[in-house]
Amino acid sequence: MGQQKTAPENGTRESERRRTILRAAIDVFARKGYHGCRIADVAKEAGVAYGLVYHYFKNKDELLETVFETGWSGFIARARAVAESEGPLVEKVHRIADVAFEAYRVDPRAVKVLILEIARSPAGARINRQTAFVDVIRLSAQMFTRAKEAGELRPDVDPLLASALLFGSIEMGLTAFVVGLADARDTAMLERAKAQIADSFLHGVLLSPAKEEAPQLQDEAPLKREKAAPRARAPKRG
Repeated sequence: MGQQKTAPENGTRESERRRTILRAAIDVFARKGYHGCRIADVAKEAGVAYGLVYHYFKNKDELLETVFETGWSGFIARARAVAESEGPLVEKVHRIADVAFEAYRVDPRAVKVLILEIARSPAGARINRQTAFVDVIRLSAQMFTRAKEAGELRPDVDPLLASALLFGSIEMGLTAFVVGLADARDTAMLERAKAQIADSFLHGVLLSPAKEEAPQLQDEAPLKREKAAPRARAPKRG
């Protein structure tokens, strides 16, 4: 007589099936795009019966929504850990870029779906990307505010705009790989890309000693030109 499965065992099996289907959906969305993806394709990729997909997800829109929520929540959690940690701003910006590019290195198809397919799909209207991006921008704006109070940022830098520019730069940098402009298989290129994004961004927002001295140098410039200019000769008397 067979033993009846306990509730935890059934729950684990259900969770595994759901994760398998979700993983298959990511792969199919990345390969065929939202419009080319069918539930039958997802079922085949997952190795499950067609009807089982509908047991967990009512349609492919819900599949895509779940892909976004799962992937984005993971990124937010890791970015929050960096933003709220101790240390200089330079280190934090590089670590946030690391988080984003490491996510792409580990799972390029998932990042491709997050960047490209969410915006292209009808489901994108229900997936509030605006709210999602606002949350991460506000999160990192607090990091920039603390850095400004500590004297790490230029006085004229707005923390909220700095945060938006940072994540905008990261997203567009990843897009270059997602659309094939840069070779995703080139790990050295990935390393250079994330370092360049972080360094280029920091170059524009950090308080630089050279910039503090710039007004003094500008004030001295007219004196130097005056000293260097030749004296006017007196007109000859006839």
